[in-house]
Parts: sequence; structure tokens; C-alpha cells
Amino acid sequence: MYCKTCGTALPPQATFCNACGSPVTGLPAGGGVGYSTRIHDPAFAHYLKNANRFAGLFASFLAVAAVVGFTIAGEFQVDGISNPTGFYLGLGIGGMFLLIGLLTTLGRKSSHTWDGVVVNKTIQNRTRQVQSGDEYDTRHYVEYTVFIQQTGGKLHKLAVEDDDTIYRYYEVGDHVRHHAGLNSYEKYDKSADRVIFCNACATLCDIELEHCPRCGCPLLK
Repeated sequence: MYCKTCGTALPPQATFCNACGSPVTGLPAGGGVGYSTRIHDPAFAHYLKNANRFAGLFASFLAVAAVVGFTIAGEFQVDGISNPTGFYLGLGIGGMFLLIGLLTTLGRKSSHTWDGVVVNKTIQNRTRQVQSGDEYDTRHYVEYTVFIQQTGGKLHKLAVEDDDTIYRYYEVGDHVRHHAGLNSYEKYDKSADRVIFCNACATLCDIELEHCPRCGCPLLK
């Protein structure tokens, strides 16, 4: 949702623009109550098929690039590397990329649908050491975390750095459903929402839309 006066992006539930102060008018109605049956739309299966195919192709590309790159480095003895050492290094790193691609696909296929509830939200200031050349710099960031308790007891954590969008979207007590394969969450009660996340590609969309403008999948509203 955007301010009609100045065009600034507005947070959910906003009544006044925090940039120009104009009242927010013409707000769209919220979504529905209950988990959407649109999750069975063939568009989601098509999206997952393409995502798995892309993961495999991308991993294969990186694997080939690693083998070729380290073999060439070995031929020119870059950083003291010579062949066949360079070739073997490329094979090892390439195999790692292939394994990551395989685990990503298997992770999607092995996930399952479950229901849960948002039990807590936290905001924490954190730091980490980031390498810059031969030196390390301290990076400060804010971690926004939403905790979801799965029926049965397992606790899941949604953590995002320097972006409070997901933090503001969920409230403690919200009932949610985790969708298998997509590994995304759908709120049970969307009646007060003016925005909604696409359950396929995670694009934040206006609740008025029927389909995600990015991937074309139906919005589960």
C-alpha cells in the first residue's frame, strides 16, 4: 500500500503517512478468515517444479565453473596451485555445490504441512565480524525474529536482518499454516490485513490483488 499523496510505502494498518502526514484513504478491505483452498492451484506445483529445476541447473553450472576454474588456475600455477591438485580441488568444490543443490531439492520434497501459532516476537541489536581484504570490520545490524510453535511442540524461528516487514506482519497469537514444499506460512485470519505475502516467491503484495505480480501464483487470501 502506498500514500496517494507522496507515494511513500505504508506499513500495514497505517492511518496516516509517516512521510507527509496525509491521512490514508481508500484502503482496501482485508482478506478472509480461514486457510485458502487456492493452495491446491496447479500454479504452485508448476512453481515448485521450476524451482527444483533451477536449483539443479544452477548447482551444475557452479560445479562445472569450479572444475574449469581450478584446472585453469593449476595450469598457470595461480597462488602456487598446480595440476592435478587444481583439478582435484575443483572436483571437490564442484561436488559441494552439487550436494547443496541436491539437499535444497530434497528439503523441499521432504517438508510437510503443519499448523502452528505465533508465540513470541523479538528485536535484538547484534554484531558480526565481516572480512574486508586482510582486515575484519564489525557490522552492526538489527535482527527481527518471529517464533512459531508447531502443533506438537517444535519451535520454528523466522529471523530477518534490518527489515521489520515480517515482524510487523505477524502478531503474537496468530494461527498459521506451514505449506509443504513451499516452506512458507499462511495466516489463518487475514481479515485485518492490507498486504499479503506470496506463498511461492514471498513477494509482498497488496491484499486487493488476486495473483502475485512477480510469479503469477494465486494469493492465499
